[in-house]
Amino acid sequence: MDSELWPRVIYLSLLVAALGSWILVEYRGRFGTALCTFAAWGLIFVGLAAGYGLWKDIQGENRPRQMASEAGEMVLRRAADGHFYAALDINGTEVFFMVDTGATNMVISRRDAERLGFHPDELRYFGEASTANGIVRTARVTLDEIDFGPFTDRSMDAWVNEGEMDGSLLGMDYLRRFSIRIEGDRMILTR
Repeated sequence: MDSELWPRVIYLSLLVAALGSWILVEYRGRFGTALCTFAAWGLIFVGLAAGYGLWKDIQGENRPRQMASEAGEMVLRRAADGHFYAALDINGTEVFFMVDTGATNMVISRRDAERLGFHPDELRYFGEASTANGIVRTARVTLDEIDFGPFTDRSMDAWVNEGEMDGSLLGMDYLRRFSIRIEGDRMILTR
């Protein structure tokens, strides 16, 4: 045991002894009341722990909600933030994209580029792109295989953004391969 463990154990023991003594004095002769109080605090603790554990589900995560229809279409559902998101399997790795019809290219964040095996520090950032945050440098990469539901594309160019991005963007370079229609909260992509 390290030297910091014993003082912590002693402190915790004193704290438990003090709390236990207070409980014995406070609830002396009222065992039923003590059990009700402990049960109430236990339920509050369990409720808080469950709320913390389910926080991502409660707040509405922007993960893609998509499905392939029997008609050979990909149907994307609008997320809580109003955008459409798509999950593409690129070279065997699932990457989440925000569908951006205003973006010219497929733009990959540095984090997603690393997941795909491209080391952003080793890429050659010769290109430039004009974004809402100003001019950023970009590096061209080739994606060997892209699977999107029933659709497979090979040898497609994408751009790694040197700037900070929350996620990757699925731009018109890829989207123009589809016929796109929006019906309410659904985006339908067909070939």
